[in-house]
Amino acid sequence: MIHPSAVIDPGARLDPSVEVGPFAVIGPDVEIDAGTRIGPHAVVRGPCRIGRDNRIFQFASVGEDPQDKKYCGEPTRLEIGDRNQVREFVTLHRGTAQDEGLTRIGDDNLFMAYTHVAHDCRIGNQVIMANAASLGGHVEIQDWAILGGFTIVHQFCRIGAHAFCAMGSVLTRDVPPYVLVGGHPAEPRGINSEGLRRRDFSAESLRALKRAFRLLYLSKLGREAALARIRELGQTHPELLQLADFIAASERSIVR
Repeated sequence: MIHPSAVIDPGARLDPSVEVGPFAVIGPDVEIDAGTRIGPHAVVRGPCRIGRDNRIFQFASVGEDPQDKKYCGEPTRLEIGDRNQVREFVTLHRGTAQDEGLTRIGDDNLFMAYTHVAHDCRIGNQVIMANAASLGGHVEIQDWAILGGFTIVHQFCRIGAHAFCAMGSVLTRDVPPYVLVGGHPAEPRGINSEGLRRRDFSAESLRALKRAFRLLYLSKLGREAALARIRELGQTHPELLQLADFIAASERSIVR
């Protein structure tokens, strides 16, 4: 299961079922769980924990030092869940001591070729980052969000659940859940209706979300008044409460 040309540090802990390809390098303080496959020439550095049934393709760099001039060699971590796909030339970096010292990635995510997850990011589950999408440090991506190819996300931004960022989007503010954005800088285009239909959101839920979008972006209401109306609607459509809570918690403000 481990190619003879691979270099595995004695301090690494690999389940016996883990596969490691030719010329891969796995450093100390790396833990890899059952069923995960590490491709040729991939590099995995620790401290790093990788869960079950992940696939890390050739030339990926996982758990490398953060690209932050404040980093001084502190023992920060990268944690990756289960069933993720990490494609060619992807870079996933550990955290920094200025945050929690942890970059965290959930389950069932797809990181296409050349994507970058910087230090201290939080990635949920079922996220897709298309080719060359890149995150600055301290970014949060919630479940089921999709970043189109060459999307760029400024540090400390948040992208809500089920949001969709069109190809080439440049994000300097938060993207609320369910919203589709695009452009440089990114602007709201509507609700991610197609993605929500594919995830079995009902027609009634879609109508409620579209009404919330109009209240937030197309009405003459101020933000607080719009949020109050969205919370009222959320009494019968709980997904709107998630939208309202996200916006209320935004520190960078939301895309406009």
